[in-house]
Parts: sequence; structure tokens; C-alpha cells
Amino acid sequence: MAGKVKWVTDIEKSVLINNFEKRGWVQVTENEDWNFYWMSVQTIRNFSVETGYRLSDDQIVNHFPNHYELTRKDLMVKNIKRYRKELEKEGSPLAEKDESGKYLYLDFVPVTYMLPADYNLFVEEFRKSPSSTWIMKPCGKAQGKGIFLINKLSQIKKWSRDSKTSSFVTQSTKEAYVISLYINNPLLIGGRKFDLRLYVLVSTYRPLRCYMYKLGFCRFCTVKYTPSTSELDNMFVHLTNVAIQKHGEDYNHIHGGKWTVNNLRLYLESTRGKEVTSKLFDEIHWIIVQSLKAVAPVMNNDKHCFECYGYDIIIDDKLKPWLIEVNASPSLTSSTANDRILKYNLINDTLNIAVPNGEIPDCKWNKSPPKEVLGNYEILYDEELAQGDGAERELRSRPGQSLGPKGSRLRDAGRTVLTTWK
Repeated sequence: MAGKVKWVTDIEKSVLINNFEKRGWVQVTENEDWNFYWMSVQTIRNFSVETGYRLSDDQIVNHFPNHYELTRKDLMVKNIKRYRKELEKEGSPLAEKDESGKYLYLDFVPVTYMLPADYNLFVEEFRKSPSSTWIMKPCGKAQGKGIFLINKLSQIKKWSRDSKTSSFVTQSTKEAYVISLYINNPLLIGGRKFDLRLYVLVSTYRPLRCYMYKLGFCRFCTVKYTPSTSELDNMFVHLTNVAIQKHGEDYNHIHGGKWTVNNLRLYLESTRGKEVTSKLFDEIHWIIVQSLKAVAPVMNNDKHCFECYGYDIIIDDKLKPWLIEVNASPSLTSSTANDRILKYNLINDTLNIAVPNGEIPDCKWNKSPPKEVLGNYEILYDEELAQGDGAERELRSRPGQSLGPKGSRLRDAGRTVLTTWK
């Protein structure tokens, strides 16, 4: 038994268990000595600083204790807003704004308010453009649960009454929601709305080291998109979540309404051109790195932790990407045969980075695996490397136009190196 990784999971998914068994790891219970615990977001709460639970050097888990700073819809927005303000205070060129006061580089989350707390601010904004549509989401739910669209203030008042609270001012027991400006001009393919699900692995927040999985996918709605207000209640038009779309009459069980990111890229290159497509994907990578930088200072950077996030991105018809939300527990349920293969490989490649050589973990290792083990992951940003090659200093001294997705990229033996990003 010595030398074999002992694993526990409270998520009974074959893509996980098959990967553990393939490595010859040994299953144990939570109450025995374990080295690797793939746990739900509910379970990680028991391992927080507050509970005083200590992990030993040969134990690792698949969540950071306060991952919710990124993965709760309200906290993600709060942290990104704080990050922008801090950069502005520092006089960073990243926080540059245009004449109308919009961020040039950091405007990647739709205008968002917390309800009930920001109700008055929201009303003020709503009245500036009363023809807009807004989307309401409960902060702590997933898979499209509890989401609805509104285009009249009376609908919010009705929601408030139905939620059994007399006033918007009281926080009381009322569930927190976020309300965001709905992107009503999404890029459509075949007349349908879609979003991108991209997988990002973070091995450490300070210094930040993150990896992008090359095999993300698009999730399509089953019903053609219309901005018409008469269809605001039709979630088959507006929400791409598979948990919702699989109940639609036109849901296809073979491809599951999914398209690979590679197919999207080829489609855009042929319809919009290579240059704009490359710029779009650069911008997507850029906003992912910025969102991680926004939460890095508040994240409990526990050396026993890594995390694989599911990023949801929507592209509008001007080919501008928007960060919609980040999932701490992206679905490991397979809706199609291709889906099963993708998720099995995702877990395989994640484990190869998180648990080098499939051996008993040692938290003291430097978390910088050799390129050969990355599989379908590629390094998205490595803060140590960036600081080491002076890129961070160089960027600080450069004028704004060379920053971010609009900046030039270094080439390393013909491959794009993204470590110069701030």
C-alpha cells in the first residue's frame, strides 16, 4: 500500500473514478488517511480557516477554501469593481477610460447590481435606458435555476412581493440576486444564441499560475434567438444551460447542442477573418487573467489547493467577449459520447498537473510542471515568469495602447507566449 495515492470523493462521477483507478490509486473513506480529495463545493466549507481543520503536506483538495470570491456572481463583480478602482488609484494605464467614462481594457462584465442592496442605484441606471432588458440571477445557484428576464420596473416590484419581503431595503432572509444588463445583441450562429464554456486550472494564486484547456465548447440554444419582448419568458431562446436546453423539443441528443471551440474558431476565421478571430481569442484570454488577478489578493492561497473553473463567456455581434460567470464545480455529467471523452481527458490532464507523476503529493513542490505533462492545457499566465523576464516592469512603463488584448504578443519558437500580460 505504501506509495499509492489514497483518494476520496463525494462526487460519484465515472470520469473521476475511472481516472483515479487508472492510476492505481486506492479508494478510502473520508475518516481514513487520504492524500487526494475531489470534493463538492459544500464539503470544502469544512476545511476553511474558521473550522481550524489542518491538512498535512501529503494532502491536496480540488477547491480553494474561499473560491466563492470568484464563483459567486455577486462577489465576482464586487472584486472586479474593486480591482478596477485600485488600478485607477495607482494610475495604471490598464484603467484608462474613453471620453464617455468607459474602461478601455477592463469593461468585460455587463453592468451589474446586487439586489436588494443596490436597488436604488439600479433604478437610476434603468431609467437612463428604459428600453433595455435586464437578467436576474440568484447569487448562489447554478444550471440556470431561478433566472428570469425583465424589461419593466413593475416586474421587479412583483418579484419582491412574491419573495415575501415588504421592502427592498431589508436584507433579512431574502435571497441575494444580481441583476445585469442583458446582452441583447449576442453573436448568432444559425440564428441561435450560444455561449462558451472554457476550463481554466489555477494551481496557485500568489504568484498566479493558470492554464487554459484547449478543448472548450460552445453551448447552443435550441430555439432561434429574437430580442422581441414577447419571448422574454422563453428560456429556450435565452439560456444556454444544458440543464434547461435538454428539455427542449429540438434538443439533439447526439451532439447535445455543443460545438468545439476549434469549430467556432474555424467558423469565425472563414466568416470574419483570421485577424479579428485571433483578437477575439486574445481578449477572452485577457479577461480570464484579469478576473483571476482581481480575486488573487483576497483568495486564501492554500498550498494544498488547486481548482478547475468553468468560465462562461458570451460574444456579442461586435465580437466583444463578456464574462458572464465562473463555476467552481463545472458539470462532470456527460450529455453525449464526445462530452464523456472530453471530460475524462479534462480530469486526466488536471490530475497530471495537480498530482505530478500520480505520486503521493507534496505541498512544498513549486507547482511548475514540465510542458510535457500539460496535455491539452497550455499555460495562460505565469506571474513568476512574467516578473522574471521583466515584462511586468516593461508593461508598467509602456503607454496604454500596447496593453492587454490590444497589445503585441511575444513569440517563442513560433508559439504565442502570454506571460507579458498584466
